Amino acid sequence: MTITSAVGLSELDIVQNPAIGAFLIWHFTLGYQEDGADAVPLPLAFLVLPMLLHRLTFDAVASTRKASGLSLFAAKFDKEREVLMELHGRALQLRPLSLQSVGMAATSRLIKIDYENAVLHGYPLDLLGVRKPVIPERLKGFSGAADKLGYWFSKLGIPQIASTLRIDF
Repeated sequence: MTITSAVGLSELDIVQNPAIGAFLIWHFTLGYQEDGADAVPLPLAFLVLPMLLHRLTFDAVASTRKASGLSLFAAKFDKEREVLMELHGRALQLRPLSLQSVGMAATSRLIKIDYENAVLHGYPLDLLGVRKPVIPERLKGFSGAADKLGYWFSKLGIPQIASTLRIDF
């Protein structure tokens, strides 16, 4: 008997949980704010998990240099356009998990939700007054990918992001 069967969790439940989502969205906000951007538009937070919890898009984010940008990332799918076309559907399917993850990140004070302007503010560890968390080995690449994604999104407007990724908000 494994631990997962003892508590009734599937492998999908273990990977797709709000705590990991909160961690990824937090890193995404830090990447977005890296070059002085003030805050992340809330709709963009709903793209983080569909892009990073999908093997093909995660691998493409991880293998694309930060300086290359979102356009070069999307160009990697020229021959496999369906991967980007599926992103919108994955975003809809993962919307409840993304919302729970935003809520958990806000409750944990990793981010602040500005309800009037529908934006997120991420807080770096030095402002939080806490030590850097110990991340399991299997998750180490995810924080860098989330940071990179945030940085790419900060360089474009929502219409450009939607057009590049072939999604609707």
